[in-house]
Amino acid sequence: MDLTDSKIVVALDFPTIIQAENFISELTPSLCKLKIGKELFAIGGPKFVEKCVGLGFDVFLDLKYHDIPNTVAKACEAAAKMGVWMLNVHSMGGQKMMSLAKEAIVKSEHQPILIAVTILTSMEKEDLQAIGMTGEPKENVLRLAKLASLSGLDG
Repeated sequence: MDLTDSKIVVALDFPTIIQAENFISELTPSLCKLKIGKELFAIGGPKFVEKCVGLGFDVFLDLKYHDIPNTVAKACEAAAKMGVWMLNVHSMGGQKMMSLAKEAIVKSEHQPILIAVTILTSMEKEDLQAIGMTGEPKENVLRLAKLASLSGLDG
């Protein structure tokens, strides 16, 4: 078993940087990757991400970017400069947004993996209908996943 490419991604769902750092101190970069979401990123910002990368961890920056295409592209470019291993966008931002995001990171030195979120797992059929999405959730997930693929995303 090759442990240098661990498939384990540990979510850093902590309310403070100190708690996250204490937890990270018990981990080995070759055995896992880290996921930093919105809460911890809002607290620690790019410096915390760069610190984790500097410790040797592959970092998945889970911010689900969703905005106008140029803004998302610039955000993805900035994330790539932090040295993240992977980041994501929300596919409901559309093909142009996703394509520009991919173009922005392809130009970067680190070229992280770019994936798309289709529909949040917390959303039920009724929630989707309330925002104008018809059909079954699975149909919408597949449609948005195809759009992400057509946009050149990695997953």
